[in-house]
Amino acid sequence: MTNPTPSFNPPKWLIHAAAIGGLLLVILFALGFLGGGDKIESGTTVNIARTLPANTEMLIVSRQAAANALAWQGTVRSRVAVKIAPKLNARIVEILVHPGERVKKGAVLARLDDRELRAASNAAQAAQAAAQAQAAQAQAEEKRIIDLYQKQAATRQNYDAVLAQAKAARAMANQATSTAQQSQVMLGEDVLYAPFDGIVGERLQEPGDMGLPNQPIVTLLKPDDLRLEAAISSHCAETIQLGMALTVRIDALHQTLTGKVDEIAPETDPQTRSQAIKISLPKVQGLQHGQFGWLELACQAEQTALLIPITSVLHYGQLQAVKAVDGKQWHMRHIRTGKVYGEQVEVLSDLHEGETILLNGGLKP
Repeated sequence: MTNPTPSFNPPKWLIHAAAIGGLLLVILFALGFLGGGDKIESGTTVNIARTLPANTEMLIVSRQAAANALAWQGTVRSRVAVKIAPKLNARIVEILVHPGERVKKGAVLARLDDRELRAASNAAQAAQAAAQAQAAQAQAEEKRIIDLYQKQAATRQNYDAVLAQAKAARAMANQATSTAQQSQVMLGEDVLYAPFDGIVGERLQEPGDMGLPNQPIVTLLKPDDLRLEAAISSHCAETIQLGMALTVRIDALHQTLTGKVDEIAPETDPQTRSQAIKISLPKVQGLQHGQFGWLELACQAEQTALLIPITSVLHYGQLQAVKAVDGKQWHMRHIRTGKVYGEQVEVLSDLHEGETILLNGGLKP
């Protein structure tokens, strides 16, 4: 009878220790501390060098002068923007226009309640008629007293009194006439008209609201005379002069325009240390009042930067790379870029002055 061989059951702590040790070995291999060759230099991928194709265009990277341009946010506004408000207190009956609508000069924009104005006009006209009747009666009495006085049939006292009454009656009639005319003019103020061809910018009130003097109902803009209004730092404003050509970028249109400085504020804002300037813009399809824009201005001294053509940069998701040349071979190298200067881009790291890259970055490896 044979004895059974006893089975070996390792303790649990030994199993856990072995698992942790294996995990550490995997991490060390992954980091290159174990089993790896030479370390890869910063900025270079693990790609194997490839032979340069024939007739390849190359560029020796060098530092170049680059304007230290800044961008100041501004708003496109119409040079002519008027606020249409009533001249009297009256309730708004009707507003006939909406924002964005084009109107012609003389078009009706809004109507006000004119019942009180008509009542006042009727009363003024009645007072005018009464004053004119009294003036006519006084004039007839004046003629009569003059005739009697010349015939020595009236005293000097009566003569002077009648002439004074006639003069006062004429003055009252003239005043009543002026009041009637004024009331007639005010009666015409119950309708608000467009003073020029333009576009309705805002509708600030609605029918039923009380129209008050100097409280606008709508705003009217001239759409073909636009400017960019921006506030820039005072040290940059010192370099700007009237008529100077500046670059304006309109993101909504994906366009860059050239405008001229049209106006410079004479004072600096003491809180922001900024100065307002206005740049007249050319007529461009799609350019509208209220759009945002950027005034691009190089108001600082030029600086040198490592610049390469944008077309030389390859994109892999969020990574950027160039094809660096080493002798008669090339390999992929990751880089980090910065500001864009026209068709060139600044290289911030992993590429140095004097190195050579392929100009045709889109060449397939």
